[in-house]
Amino acid sequence: MKTVIGLLLVPILGICALPTLDETAFQKLVETHKGKVVIYDFWATWCEPCRAELPQLTRLEAKLRSQGFELITISADEPEQAADAEKVLKQFAVRGLVFRKQAKDDDQFINSIDAKWSGALPALFLYDKTGRKVRSFIGETDMSTVEAAIRKLL
Repeated sequence: MKTVIGLLLVPILGICALPTLDETAFQKLVETHKGKVVIYDFWATWCEPCRAELPQLTRLEAKLRSQGFELITISADEPEQAADAEKVLKQFAVRGLVFRKQAKDDDQFINSIDAKWSGALPALFLYDKTGRKVRSFIGETDMSTVEAAIRKLL
């Protein structure tokens, strides 16, 4: 529980660098979030559409949180950009778990998330309450489409 609380405070307090996530840790993350509808948001500071989606996703998460929805953000920024990623997360008041992708092998990481994903950003992956990925949104996506998909699972 202390770890989760610490992760929640990272973007708010800026205490330390974003925790990193590789493909093994991602799979464990999915396992530990069974029982909730979760969107895993892959984004980067250099990606304009990603930054445009963050505040929309944050508002969506606030609206649906009480119904069992959770937003988890994963920055695809390089280690030297981690501080910039933290600033963006703080700017948009992103709640919940936040990570920075740090894969040993980017292709293996990408394929472990979705074999059809090229690694393009923004990328949203929607998981149901059983921990099964049910939908992928690659590229700019209308939030009403994302919200409708989430509501079907709540």
